[in-house]
Amino acid sequence: QVQLVESAGGLVQPGGSLRLSCEVSGRASSTLSMGWFRQAPGKEREFVAAIRRSDGHPYYGAAVKGRFTIGKQNERNELFLEMKNLKVDDTGVYYCAATGANYALGYLSQKDGYSYWGQGTQVTVSS
Repeated sequence: QVQLVESAGGLVQPGGSLRLSCEVSGRASSTLSMGWFRQAPGKEREFVAAIRRSDGHPYYGAAVKGRFTIGKQNERNELFLEMKNLKVDDTGVYYCAATGANYALGYLSQKDGYSYWGQGTQVTVSS
């Protein structure tokens, strides 16, 4: 059984940076396609970024492209999300997700593309 645990989020000022990590247990992260989603109060869970297991190719949601970087540190069995130039609209609960399937990147932007989810971590961007 795959378990995912996100690192603590935090409070960041607009324009600031934050790095999230997701610790994987129960399976090697190199065998998983993984992603990040976020959910703001009163809104649907939104795709942030994904990375496919077969080629490590990243895929980003339009709202974060150019500011966020997703990657895997397979030697540590971890997924990370580097967030820069944070905006108030980036506020929300961030969730790590994983699947053993090697889906197309388009499907990895869908919640249904994932079998495993972390508990979520709060990121607040505010002055």
